[in-house]
Amino acid sequence: MKKVLIAVALIVLLIPAAVLIGIRLPVFGAHPDELDRASYQRSSAFNVEKGVFQNRRAELFQQMREGSSTIGMLKEWFTERADGTPASALPEVKPDMQEFVNYDGSAKIIWLGHSSFLLNLAGSIILIDPVFSAYAAPVSFTAQRFQPPVIALSELPPIDIVLISHDHYDHLDMATIEFFQNYDTEFVVPLGVGLHLKRWGIEELRITERDWWESTSSHDIEFTAAPAQHFSGRDGINNNETLWASWSIVSNDARLFFSGDSGYDTHFEEIGRRLGPFDIAFMENGQYNEAWKAVHMMPGETLLAFNEVNAARLMPIHWGMFELAFHTWYDPVVQLQKLADDASVDLLTPRIGEVFRLDGEVKQSRWWESETQ
Repeated sequence: MKKVLIAVALIVLLIPAAVLIGIRLPVFGAHPDELDRASYQRSSAFNVEKGVFQNRRAELFQQMREGSSTIGMLKEWFTERADGTPASALPEVKPDMQEFVNYDGSAKIIWLGHSSFLLNLAGSIILIDPVFSAYAAPVSFTAQRFQPPVIALSELPPIDIVLISHDHYDHLDMATIEFFQNYDTEFVVPLGVGLHLKRWGIEELRITERDWWESTSSHDIEFTAAPAQHFSGRDGINNNETLWASWSIVSNDARLFFSGDSGYDTHFEEIGRRLGPFDIAFMENGQYNEAWKAVHMMPGETLLAFNEVNAARLMPIHWGMFELAFHTWYDPVVQLQKLADDASVDLLTPRIGEVFRLDGEVKQSRWWESETQ
C-alpha cells in the first residue's frame, strides 16, 4: 500500500513538474551560462557542439536511456519486494569524535553510510559526498534514509575540506552544503559543480573546481580529479551540464582512491597506472542493475576495477543507506564479500560510524549476516 501511495503522489507531481523546473527551485541547483560553457571548452570531456560533458564513449549515456523502458522500470520499482530496506536499524557505532580528530600518525576513517565518509589525513578533516538529509531526492517521499545519520551535522568536528564526486542527490545534498555557509570549509569539486554551491550560499573563493587529471593541494593533501563513467543533472531534463569524477587523495600518511559513481571502463587501469598505487580504494558497489550497468558497476566489475587501480585494500561504498535499485539492501556486500574471499582480497566492511585506522586491523564481523537471518 505504501508504494501505491507513492506512485499516486508521483503521478500527481508530474503535472506541475514542468512549472517547478521552469522556476528553477534552489534544490535543482544552478545552470551554466555561455561564459561558463566557454571556460569548459578546455576539458577533453566537454562536447563543445552539444554544450555538455560526456564519457570516453560519447554516446553511452544516450544509448543507455534509449535501451531502457521507463514504464517497465516504474512497474518494477513499485512492485513489492522483500528486503529492499532493512527490517530494523542497521548496527552502528556512535563515533568518538575526540579520538577521531586526535592525529597520531595514521589516517582514520568513518563510514557514514552510502558514499559519505569522514577522513582524518595528516590531522586535516575531510568530508566526502556528505548527505545528512532524510532523503536523497528533490522531494521527501522517495529515496528515504534507512535510519538517521549516526552523527548530526552539529556534532561534526571542524571540517577543513568537503570533496564532491558529482551533483546527484545521493552525493550532493543542498541542506548539508548550506550548513557550511558560515564556516571556513573549503570545497573541492568537478567542473561546474561549484555553480550549485554558489547558489546555496558558498563563497566562490572557497570553491576549487578541477577537470579530469587536474590536481589541487590544500592542508598538505593533494586531490587529483580522475575520470569516471557516469552522468550528471538534478532536474531530470538538463543532464551532463556538470562534470563527474573519481578522486585520488594523497597525504604524507596515506594514498587513497575514491571511485565516485562509475560504470566499468578502461579508465580504472589508466588511473592505476598514472596515479597509483593506493593504500585503499573506496569503490562503488551498490544500486546496480543490468539496465544501467554502464553507469553503476556490478559487483564483479567492482572487484575488477579495484585490481586495476592498484590498491592494497578495498572498501565498498554506495550501499547500506538508500534503496535506489531493485536488489536487496544487503546484496552488494554479500556478493562482493564472496568474490573477495575467492580472490583473497582484503575487504574492509566497518559498521556505520565505526572509527578505524588505516594502519590497523578492522574486525571483519560480517555484521550484515545477523540482519538477514
